[in-house]
Amino acid sequence: MSKHDSKPERRRLRTIAEQAALARGFRVTFPIDTQPQLQAEREPSFESLNIQDFTSWLWSSIDNDESKDLDQIEYAQKESGGIRIYVGIADVDWFVPLNSALDRAAEHNTTSIYTGVETFPMLPDKLSTDLSSLNEAGKRLAMVVEMLVADDGGIPESTLYPAVVENKAQLTYDAVAVWLEAGGNIDQHRGGLSGPGLETLQKIFKSEELQAQLQMQDKVAQFLRERRHEAGALSFHTSELQPVLSEEGAVIDLAARRQNRASFLIEDLMIAANQATATFLDQRGLPSIRRVVRNPERWDRIVSLAASLGVHLPAEPDVRSLEAFLKQQQRTNPAHFADLSLAVIKLLGRGEYVLKSPGEEAPGHFGLAVQNYSHSTAPNRRYPDLITQRLLKAAFGGNPSPYSAEALSALAEHCTERENEANKVERFVKKCAAATLLSSRIGLKFEAAISGVSADGTWVRLSHPPVEGKLVGSFKHLDVGHRVRVQLVSTDSEKGFIDFELA
Repeated sequence: MSKHDSKPERRRLRTIAEQAALARGFRVTFPIDTQPQLQAEREPSFESLNIQDFTSWLWSSIDNDESKDLDQIEYAQKESGGIRIYVGIADVDWFVPLNSALDRAAEHNTTSIYTGVETFPMLPDKLSTDLSSLNEAGKRLAMVVEMLVADDGGIPESTLYPAVVENKAQLTYDAVAVWLEAGGNIDQHRGGLSGPGLETLQKIFKSEELQAQLQMQDKVAQFLRERRHEAGALSFHTSELQPVLSEEGAVIDLAARRQNRASFLIEDLMIAANQATATFLDQRGLPSIRRVVRNPERWDRIVSLAASLGVHLPAEPDVRSLEAFLKQQQRTNPAHFADLSLAVIKLLGRGEYVLKSPGEEAPGHFGLAVQNYSHSTAPNRRYPDLITQRLLKAAFGGNPSPYSAEALSALAEHCTERENEANKVERFVKKCAAATLLSSRIGLKFEAAISGVSADGTWVRLSHPPVEGKLVGSFKHLDVGHRVRVQLVSTDSEKGFIDFELA
């Protein structure tokens, strides 16, 4: 595509994103009745609130370079019995009361949608990237999860309460990961980093206290992760596909945003915070919405996949055996472990939200090997987390749940359905961007792995660029995880079609 066509290409992809979201029942603009409430939103009068004030602490956040909707910040204190971790979560409910116009809008979509070319936020930017975002913009209201983490990864103490906090260091995943892995002189780490990444390095190297904070948080994260994996939590290395656009708006590449040490750090702390939240609500006799991944129905396919790699798994779902298989493959075949991770994740099945009533036992989370698990740490981006905040506030005040059991059950089902549809929108738009990129490469051959097999056909994922497409024909001898060499035969950037044949 010529340079003068580049801006139309960006507009075309954004139009595709908007139409895809609308087609699946999402709103891409906020209803008119939210405007009066939004215009009236102001920062709270912090001095009048009778809650803890932790604004003197060196809180920090770690997120993507471009993230502005920051949901959580972290702080650590060394103690004789371990390290006390504090996770501050943005108090979104303060600005979005139950049954308000903004609440109804958030409940409709239930999630922010990130397509890579256009973002459709669950809440307006004035809230999600400003007033209710924990960015470096001054004091903020938060729900604090306090946990004492022992050296063995156990959590002998945890509690939750409201507080006033202030993010003192807004950091990025890539830069923190580089520093954690290498340390040393700042000049050794400049390669591959720019903008927010370089700013992050400068903040770290200027502050010994911040360095100590990150080291403590990283140590705690490793303790927590080791404990979970001893219990059978699964080890995955996944990547998120992001279209790379030129300044003129042309798709020039597809980047795989891979997990790193800093993203694992945050993941581990958030998993612990979500468990602590679920336990807190349980102990106070309140219902909750739990995040569960049931025992996989397609376990036989996972067994076959392992067998194709020379590993025997038991006939019935066993998380410890699966984790041992994954660890072995990560050691012996690291180049293809991301593809294997994706294949196993697809066969495990989707997560879902379910009602957990007091006294009942909810299904656990198979992949995390935990029983008590809620979503609570991303209330700017996910509606279940906002619901959880309201339940927590009821617990703080000794009040009954603001939702009936029937309402929570219906909301859990609605949030699951909307999440699945949002994922489809994100995948479709990224496929359209991928088809746009590959349209000039018809006839080229690529290394790939089988990523899906269904009645609709066989799907492959290229090693580079990390694109998924359909394998034309019928291939009964191929299954998820098999390595193949394919040739690109056609693309349709409006429909997101990318077709290959065996080379």
